[in-house]
Amino acid sequence: MKARIHVTLKEGVLDPQGKAIHHALEGLGFADVHDVRAGRLIELTLADGTSEADIEAMCRKLLANMVIENYRIELA
Repeated sequence: MKARIHVTLKEGVLDPQGKAIHHALEGLGFADVHDVRAGRLIELTLADGTSEADIEAMCRKLLANMVIENYRIELA
């Protein structure tokens, strides 16, 4: 079983990596980009039958910083 965890910064949290990407895109001539928010993707290969509650616990305890980040779980 596979799970993908999409982790993104919460609204209002400064995103220096996103700003750097935005600046680089502008420098390459992509003026239509108004904002960039960067995140990360974590792919887990899990034992069949792993509960969503266990995956949620993994996210809350380790994979996402709940103070500044949101996460979304996608089961494959």
